[in-house]
Amino acid sequence: MASPFPRGLVVLSGSSHPALAELIARRVGVSLCKVNLSKDESNETHVDIEDSVRGKDVFIVQTGSWSTNDAIMELLIMCYACKTASARQVIGVIPYLPYCKHSKMRLRGCITAKLLATMLSKAGMTHLITVDLYHKEIQGFFDFPVDNVRASPFLIRYITDNVKDYRNGVVVARYPGVTRSASAYAERLRLGLAVIHGEPKNMLESDEMEEDGRSSPPPSEELTHQREKSLSKPFIVPVDSILVKQKPPLNVVGDVHGRITFLIDDLIDDMDKLVAAAVCLKEQGSYKIYALATHGLLAPDSTMVEKLNESPIDELLVTNTMPQTIPCSKIKVIDISLILAEAVRRIYHGESMSQLFTDTPFLLED
Repeated sequence: MASPFPRGLVVLSGSSHPALAELIARRVGVSLCKVNLSKDESNETHVDIEDSVRGKDVFIVQTGSWSTNDAIMELLIMCYACKTASARQVIGVIPYLPYCKHSKMRLRGCITAKLLATMLSKAGMTHLITVDLYHKEIQGFFDFPVDNVRASPFLIRYITDNVKDYRNGVVVARYPGVTRSASAYAERLRLGLAVIHGEPKNMLESDEMEEDGRSSPPPSEELTHQREKSLSKPFIVPVDSILVKQKPPLNVVGDVHGRITFLIDDLIDDMDKLVAAAVCLKEQGSYKIYALATHGLLAPDSTMVEKLNESPIDELLVTNTMPQTIPCSKIKVIDISLILAEAVRRIYHGESMSQLFTDTPFLLED
């Protein structure tokens, strides 16, 4: 029987998520290529690819992890190793893109996501498959094609299959910045929409509070005095009249009383914020709370488990874009290897990717 991949398709796995790489390779219908990843006495990463990749399309599965910088360096070395071994294409399968939150300029800082994109391009990567970028604009940082597939169909399917009375539900955005995503869930589930407003946001995550690095320093007293002299009628705003920005108390904009609530977030890396939002929903009368996010950056420590267990959250739904090792009965991990494997197959054959951006990937499942 002729091979479905006559040109040669190779799937490599980094050390960040080998279980996901195995699932993708199995769905594609190939075996994982053997690769030795190690560190020497100087803690430097070494990569040895045991099989030939000459003239083949190589897909490297590596995702963000708690050892982010090690994972990035490992990925760069693997890309460069494939490039120097004359691979035809080097495609990165990075479900959770590291540094995706660092996509805006800050005072005396840099756009780290752009730096990472440049490094991957220089290392030899020619295409990228990722899932639900934190900011979609990041795709413009790359000099090669980026396919940003969605995980929402898998989460929606879990809700419709496992939550019997989900029709008596309301989709809730955890903070105003995720309203667009929550609105998409509400439209597909045909439910109402609510938004939690007033949640404290730190300086790094708030678009309104961020410094973009372009603001000038305040003028000196001497310069201010000179300007006042040059004006016949200087206009000076009294300091007392300037309203200081204050965050309103946590509140829900919308009716959740007596309803199931589906609390939507883009990624979960701070359990305190999620629990605070759930407590607010409970106080407003919600009798069951499901928290949903594509990426669960859940620290493997007892503190996070304790906070989740003591919270009013009934279930926390995350996908396996990152390895989940927390022993907690409230956490449900949804497998999305199907859409990643289909993306791999379509890119290899040069087929259209448009179907993967709809709610129909389940039609491809056996």
